Order: sequence, then C-alpha cells, then structure tokens
Amino acid sequence: MSKAEKTKQFIIEKTAPLFNTKGYISTSLSDITEATGLTKGSIYGNFENKDEVALEAYKYNSGLLSKSMSHSLGDQFPTAINKLQAFVAFYRKSWRTVFSNGGCPLMNAATEADDTFPRLKNQVTRSFENWIKKISKVIVQGQENHEIKKELDADEYASLYIMLIEGGILLSKTTGDEKYLSQALDRILLSIDQELKTIPSKI
Repeated sequence: MSKAEKTKQFIIEKTAPLFNTKGYISTSLSDITEATGLTKGSIYGNFENKDEVALEAYKYNSGLLSKSMSHSLGDQFPTAINKLQAFVAFYRKSWRTVFSNGGCPLMNAATEADDTFPRLKNQVTRSFENWIKKISKVIVQGQENHEIKKELDADEYASLYIMLIEGGILLSKTTGDEKYLSQALDRILLSIDQELKTIPSKI
C-alpha cells in the first residue's frame, strides 16, 4: 500500500467504530479528527467530504460482519444444516461484541439513512441482499443434497431468519436484556429442526 492508501485505511479503521456507535449523520468532522489525530486538511486530502468517510466506514463495518458470518457458513461444516446451526451459534457467541461496538452495523445504518442519506441506504440494501443470498444458497444446497425439504422457498426462509435476528438484536440492545436475541435464535433453531429438515427430529 502507498502512504496515501495507508492513511486512508487508517482513517477508515479509526472512524468505523465511531460511526457505528454515534451515528453516520451525527458524527462530525471534529469527531473524525479527534478519533484519528489528523487535521481537517488531512481528512479532506483523502476523502471528498464527510459522507465519503461515512460510506467507507460502513463498508468496513459491514465487511467485518460479513466475513465473520461467511466463516460460519463455510465448508468446514459438512452439511447445510450444520452451516445454518453454526450461523446461529455465531450470533449466540458474538452478541456481546456486536453490542459493545454499537449494535448491528446494517440495522444502525438502515435506520439512520432511510430518508436522509440515500447513498448509504443503497449500500445497506446491497448488504441485506447479499446476506439473504448467502443464507438462501446454503438452504438450496441442502435441498439439492436432500437434507432440506425441496418445496420450501429458500429466499423466504433466509429473509425470515434475518428478520428474527435483527429484531432480536434491536430489542436486546434497546432493553439491555439478551433474552430477546436468545429467543429469536432459539426460534430459528426450532425452524431448522422442525420445518427445514427432510426428517424432523423426534422430540
């Protein structure tokens, strides 16, 4: 990386947690200079404006989440059902880290940018679409391998699981009680076991 590229990456990494906790609109240029220790001139020498910093910070935050989530859906898990269970386990294990960093970067940005920051909204939309595609792909693989019922709509279930997780995170983050996220994750596991599997487990 060139010196300019290193500086730009430094700014992104230093401000990413700030944008996710304080907000993409509320974070000021002064906040950015304080977090980085750089001057306004240095910031504007690497980015066109504050919105450009915010967009890159969002891409960084969402990229970290995507990388961790993708690992839980990876080839180290032998079956599609195992992958989906590992995906749930990821949120079970990582909720404290997610909360301490301000919550889910997708949900935070989506809520804030809905009407006020269309470029950020477009990025968030793509993030959710990619998330749905990843989970849906695993479900389709399970259908092809006869693990998951073929008649089920993979996109519908992928969307449902994301809605449950995001709703659980929202309630738990707002109330400070992890039980809501835990309930959402339990519901997903129940759905995997009783609705997706070709041969439901006997209880």
